[in-house]
Amino acid sequence: MSKVKYYYDSENLAYKRIQTKKRKKFAYVVLFLLSSALFGFLSFILLINTNYFETPKDKIQAREIEVLKLNYTVLNKKLDLMDDVLEAIENRDNNIYRIYFNATPISEEERKAGFGGVNRYKDLQGFNNSELIENTTRRVDVLTKELVIQSKSLDEIVALAKQKEKLLAAIPAIQPVKNEDLKQMASGFGYRSDPFTKIRKFHYGMDFTARTGTPIYATGDGVVYKADASLSGYGNHIEINHGYGYKTLYAHLSKYNCRPGQRVKRGDIIGYVGSTGRSQAPHLHYEVFKNGERVNPLNFYYGSISAKEYVEISKLANQENQSLD
Repeated sequence: MSKVKYYYDSENLAYKRIQTKKRKKFAYVVLFLLSSALFGFLSFILLINTNYFETPKDKIQAREIEVLKLNYTVLNKKLDLMDDVLEAIENRDNNIYRIYFNATPISEEERKAGFGGVNRYKDLQGFNNSELIENTTRRVDVLTKELVIQSKSLDEIVALAKQKEKLLAAIPAIQPVKNEDLKQMASGFGYRSDPFTKIRKFHYGMDFTARTGTPIYATGDGVVYKADASLSGYGNHIEINHGYGYKTLYAHLSKYNCRPGQRVKRGDIIGYVGSTGRSQAPHLHYEVFKNGERVNPLNFYYGSISAKEYVEISKLANQENQSLD
């Protein structure tokens, strides 16, 4: 039973019953129903846009997103480690390898070039985790570029190392006659007395006295350019082209053990001591050329003699005595 409402009529000094019109009642009912419908609609919209009521599919997707975020975090930690390792390799590359092989260091700008200007990652933007995905992708791209540059640099270092190995093998670094086969080191590089004219003139090689038939060794890797008696005064002689600007000459031989065009290694027997040509006694006259200029052979014996032996030979070589040719 609904409540009956009254109001006080001050003019008649009596309470009168409040009469509600049907139209007004209907309006109240309609307003209530509309308000209820609007509230229900807004509540539904709010619920479907929150995680309060998740479907199984929503839960699976949420777990997948969390796993992906975890994987990206782990990936970034691995990228940190790779960055540290690559930085150490780059430092060794610039400060050790490239300096040793006299190559120009690769600048930081060159290693990281090519990532400015155009936005390569706009397709990754606009998502909930766009910043994480974009930053990780950029790091992978930068690291890939640096690895490609470092790989090319190491390929260059390998090529330089092989070339350096060939250079070291080509340098005439040993005596052409072994110490145990020598009678003495007769004459060195510098002004000497000519054995025939007795005139003081420059002697462009070193004379090693030894018995006829004593083996003569190639002092570095190279190709035999000449093995004949075409040069006046040198008798039977051999010229070896070592490459890299180096050439050696071995003169007054008794016989050859090589032929023109033959490739020889350091330590190979190429001929034998003799006294052919303009020679006063059995000996080997030995010359070293660098870029077409004769240089002192004494500076190249580091590969076969000790420091004490070098000092002794140096004393003998620097004596201004009479040469043997």
